[in-house]
Amino acid sequence: MRIFSLKSMTPKEREQLKKLDQLILNASSKELKKVQEIDYLTQLEGLSLYDIYLDSSSLISQSIKKP
Repeated sequence: MRIFSLKSMTPKEREQLKKLDQLILNASSKELKKVQEIDYLTQLEGLSLYDIYLDSSSLISQSIKKP
């Protein structure tokens, strides 16, 4: 019985995830705290930060901006 189906990422999805990785790697401690809060909330809903980012990247990328 197969529970999960494998889905290949599109080039656009790979690029979006790369942007999220860069945002996290280059974030200040204050920005990382905000990312951690968002990640915690998504996990409470049974989702991952990466999945949410792919579905609504404009919302997440706008909420965490460098001064």
